[in-house]
Amino acid sequence: MTRTYEEWKAAAAGLAFDGRPVIGGVRMDSRSGRTVEKVNPATGQVISQVHEGNAEDVDAAVSAARRAFDAGEWSRAGVSFRRERLLELANLMEAHADELALYDTLDMGKPIRESSSIDAPGSAALFRFYAEAIEKHEDLIPVTAPGSTAMVTREPLGVIGVIVPWNYPLEILTWKVAPAIAAGNAVVVKPPMEAPHSALFLAELAMKAGIPAGVLNVITGRGSVVGEAMGRHGDIDMLAFTGSTGVAKQLQVYAGESNMKRLALEAGGKSSNVVFADCDDLELAAEKAAFGSFYNQGEVCSANSRVLVERSVYEKFLGYFHEASRNFTPGDPLDPESGTGSLVSAAHADGVWAAIEGARAQGTVVAGGVRSEINGSRAFIEPTIVTDVPADHELHTREIFGPVAVVAPFDTEEEAVRRANETPFGLAASLWTGSLARAHRVSQLLTAGTVSVNTVDALGFTTPFGGFKQSGFGRDLSVHALDNYTDFKTTWIQWG
Repeated sequence: MTRTYEEWKAAAAGLAFDGRPVIGGVRMDSRSGRTVEKVNPATGQVISQVHEGNAEDVDAAVSAARRAFDAGEWSRAGVSFRRERLLELANLMEAHADELALYDTLDMGKPIRESSSIDAPGSAALFRFYAEAIEKHEDLIPVTAPGSTAMVTREPLGVIGVIVPWNYPLEILTWKVAPAIAAGNAVVVKPPMEAPHSALFLAELAMKAGIPAGVLNVITGRGSVVGEAMGRHGDIDMLAFTGSTGVAKQLQVYAGESNMKRLALEAGGKSSNVVFADCDDLELAAEKAAFGSFYNQGEVCSANSRVLVERSVYEKFLGYFHEASRNFTPGDPLDPESGTGSLVSAAHADGVWAAIEGARAQGTVVAGGVRSEINGSRAFIEPTIVTDVPADHELHTREIFGPVAVVAPFDTEEEAVRRANETPFGLAASLWTGSLARAHRVSQLLTAGTVSVNTVDALGFTTPFGGFKQSGFGRDLSVHALDNYTDFKTTWIQWG
């Protein structure tokens, strides 16, 4: 049943918050004894006290995970056992979907309409996907010489570290934790300090689902402390990360300086959306461009915020794009009618606003460019469209991570491809064309982990998601994500 604005506000008022880490299945205070006020960015009000973990907390969590893995109750259990427990966790997540959605909305400002209808139920469904997938992941008996038999089995790696960003706190957590524990590993998660509560609640639900204590541990703390401790920890076998390219590079250093742990890094992006004049529906392309630029307040690593439009339809597209941007007017995140919510913090909004002001000085703001105050908070920015900035302007080159799109014309297909690829990133790209030949030709030339044709930012459970170049390596989603958390073992038996 869809809730009204008043009903969501009442549910939010009754929500319980507990900012303590979960280690070995137990809520406990951090070793430092320090806490940080967690503020709802849409109101500026303090909603909880989040414990600030340190390296000792990481040691405790890793030890709990190692004990759980070595005990074998999870890691060596049959896949049918793990399947049943993961399906029960998915059921519990669905039963508590409104709470999970509220935690993310109140923590980081995303609209409750999206967190309750997409993020929370989608995360539960992804646990169900991996619960079913592990029973269909086959081992191998390759051909060997007579008198011998070789078995090739997929083995869990052991203790997995997971570092999650604040823009999709529950969803991206699920992208990594679900395949990691489905494969038999034990996990230590560092959620974002800006949005930790859905991860902490998920750890409690995992215990209720019968997943053994220590298989899923959650440590709150700053990246500079907890994240570095995880990156350097000698008993973490593999680390999965989504976040900035700068931090991803630092994690590579930590891994090299410690135990050479494996890494799967989904880093920054600055995705292009190329619109050719021969696209079948220019108005639809503009509507999807607005979605690709402004959804989730523009706080999306794969946001298609560089829009390149063939010159002959450039002005017409801009008119449609401006009109479509109105669908993303910000409002109270608890109001199901709001187009978008607040940015994750007033400080982050300051940074996005500075980028807009810089663009105003060098280009033209054709829509938006307004910072609003709602419920006493100034973490709200209108969807903003900028044109006429130089090709080397930061709107073309830097991940702004806010509701800002830059639009530029092109004249030839070759120019469009060159400009689309003029970025150190390679996470995603989109293109619009009515020509099947051009769709195949240009998608092959675009350097991106996902190329969406006649749509934007397409993904699904069955398709891998990740990037090229400085957008990182490794893939989330699909059965291929299991490759991050397992490796092949060959057992050769000589019997003749």
